[in-house]
Amino acid sequence: MLLQAQRLIVAACVLLGLSGCGAINRIPTLDEQVKAAWSQVLNQYQRRADLIPNLVETVKGYARHEQETLTAVIEARAKATQMVIPANILTDPEAFRRFQENQAGLTGALSRLLAVAERYPDLKANQNFLSLQSQLEGTENRISVARRDYIEAVQAYNTELRTIPGRWIAAIFYSDAKVKETFTIPQTSQEAPKVKF
Repeated sequence: MLLQAQRLIVAACVLLGLSGCGAINRIPTLDEQVKAAWSQVLNQYQRRADLIPNLVETVKGYARHEQETLTAVIEARAKATQMVIPANILTDPEAFRRFQENQAGLTGALSRLLAVAERYPDLKANQNFLSLQSQLEGTENRISVARRDYIEAVQAYNTELRTIPGRWIAAIFYSDAKVKETFTIPQTSQEAPKVKF
């Protein structure tokens, strides 16, 4: 009888220990999902940066006197692609903000470039330009999807670190686990547009 009770206690402890493995492994699993989602964000931003030189060259042939806009796009691309991304960018609010600002600057410069293209009917009809514009639009959509996936991965990870039992597990097993940064919308984008007639 005593031996049977001991076996039951050992079996209960083993089952309890095994059930805790899922909870213990959840934090590194979510952390890896965040890293994978961030890699996809970077991948899509790089894809956009790679398209820009071709787009600029195509527009340059048609809009020679739009040099200021072309220069702004080239400078914004350089600023976005030359930023050294620190290893801790996902947990460093300042580095993450700088990255986000550089990418937003490039987005704004591209918008101005595409607005310039509207003034040149021959450019708008150019097959190379149309192809590049289509690729850029597709890439912008991919960036949106990658950012959404990253935001969702960060939300799951941060929620796990801030709630029980994840908070306890992190404190015991993953003391280096930190809350990750996520994308924000600039204050100017949150304001309602002012319409005047």
